[in-house]
Amino acid sequence: MHADTRTGPTSDGRARALRRDVVRVRGEGTPVLVLHGTPGGVDTADVMARFLPSDGFRVVTVSRPGYLGTPVRHGRSSLDDDADRAVALLDRIGIDRVGVFAWSGGGPSAYRLAVRHPDRVSSLVVAAGLSGRWTPPRTSPAEWFVTQTRVGAVASALAARIVPRLVVRTAIAGESSLRGAALDAHVRDVMADPGRRRFMLDLAATGNSSGAHRDGWRNDVANLGGITSLDLGAVRAPTLLVHGDADTDVLIEHSERALREIPGAEIIRLAGGTHFAVWAHHDAAAVQERVRDHLRG
Repeated sequence: MHADTRTGPTSDGRARALRRDVVRVRGEGTPVLVLHGTPGGVDTADVMARFLPSDGFRVVTVSRPGYLGTPVRHGRSSLDDDADRAVALLDRIGIDRVGVFAWSGGGPSAYRLAVRHPDRVSSLVVAAGLSGRWTPPRTSPAEWFVTQTRVGAVASALAARIVPRLVVRTAIAGESSLRGAALDAHVRDVMADPGRRRFMLDLAATGNSSGAHRDGWRNDVANLGGITSLDLGAVRAPTLLVHGDADTDVLIEHSERALREIPGAEIIRLAGGTHFAVWAHHDAAAVQERVRDHLRG
């Protein structure tokens, strides 16, 4: 979240230099900060935020530390540092209070932002978010090639154009407990819906942990693996949690813990929902409307 040569007007007419592979701002209306998962970047956050229209939301998407050129600074790239940098960014672009929308590995940074800067967070939505310690799952050699090598990233992008159904099926199977007829039905459902299909295919192009994502991946592995407590009981922002019960990447127990500890938190549990439930579940449209309402609130 650092300045560079690209400038753009803020809502009060001031100009700020924003590097577009680190920070992007679009739209007018309710301010929302979008925090991507692990791995990811501002491109992932942009895909996440498509359901937030520019005529109702001022959407701020960012690359978290180490992703797409955001620096990882020794001793200054913890979860708390990430939260503090977010506030510094809001100051630079002239936003006082903001709704926060986080997914997966971005959840801990969102929680710490709400704890450390309660006067800056008007509402909080965490989708399939971590609320405790996480270590990367073991992967097969094929999964490692696709997700952690540059050649795998190129192959995945090519496959999304040539065999999109296979890419969608592989992603869903890799992040959920759906198998057999349930998996087949879910994939058919996603492929039949242009918006949900586009989300899955575009996400596949942003989720590799090699190249410009490598430093961010390593920083996340260190930070998320070192969590002892996020002090969830100190969150004061109205909080909405969304989680699919078939998610195997971040188990629903993470959201259940947050529900127990955050005062007044609410949860949407999605039956058969995968790690991508907010965008790919058959009830995604209704869930997204609920998320928009909460962020506006």
